[in-house]
Amino acid sequence: MTTRRQMVAALVAAMAIGLVTPARAGEIERRKERQQHRIARGVENGKLSPAEAGRLERQEGALDHEENAMREANGGKLSPGERRLLNRQQNRLSRRIFRQKHDGNDR
Repeated sequence: MTTRRQMVAALVAAMAIGLVTPARAGEIERRKERQQHRIARGVENGKLSPAEAGRLERQEGALDHEENAMREANGGKLSPGERRLLNRQQNRLSRRIFRQKHDGNDR
């Protein structure tokens, strides 16, 4: 079980590194990076199962896809309304991460 947990942690960490690049700075990107680290730490310390981590990663990916579509539609920039929308969605994801990590199901 420990080796599986380590493999999932390594996979999550690799995904986090691949999602964040130096050219993509900004509040939204920093927040994505922090949430990726929270998911990775949850897997490492056994607070998140691989299934939970995968679900959270898919939700993060969907949010990233939506952001990219917004940027593409507006010449690489986000309007203030789009930023507010993304912020609310990141707030929801953050609460999901917290709830999954603190649901009392240690792995």
